[in-house]
Amino acid sequence: MQKKWELYVRSQSTNQRQEERLEMAASIGEQLRLAREARGIGLREICDQTRISVHYLEAIEANDYKRLPGGVFNRSFIKAYAKCVGYPEHDAIEAYTRYLREHGDESTDEVNTHPFHSKVYTDTPATRSPLLTVVLAILILAILTAAALAALHWFQKRAQVTSPRSEMFFALSQTHAPMYNGLTSATTDSGAHDHSRYF
Repeated sequence: MQKKWELYVRSQSTNQRQEERLEMAASIGEQLRLAREARGIGLREICDQTRISVHYLEAIEANDYKRLPGGVFNRSFIKAYAKCVGYPEHDAIEAYTRYLREHGDESTDEVNTHPFHSKVYTDTPATRSPLLTVVLAILILAILTAAALAALHWFQKRAQVTSPRSEMFFALSQTHAPMYNGLTSATTDSGAHDHSRYF
């Protein structure tokens, strides 16, 4: 029973020390970081749970609120972070507001109209000039236009060639030609045939 009491007293004293460290922390960012570390939670885990980027979470812990989007977003991020690490949300918002007032940094509580653009570094720098890009675009458009006109011309020429053939076929189908040509007679003579007509 004595061991259990000693463990209980130690855990109580550890909890009190953690609470004292939280209270002694100067800013809300430090308090949230200490609460996160006390629970053994990583920033990536908070990022996954709250959908707040690690970049913004680091800014909150460093009290660098200028890196955040501003306005309602800042308050929402701090509230979500506090909830995730088990810190009272209302206290976190009050501490954030107090921190802004004390440091005269209330401009960060307004919405930032300039979005944060991350830089993407590539191995090859852009070496093509804008003039070359315009010339290539015009050249490609000219080639496509010429190809379209050539195709149109070819289809029109083909339509003209097939048109007389179809007219001739239509004309032949409309005339009633006899079944026999002039070389054979439709009526048969009982007399001898003149085979010389065939040669």
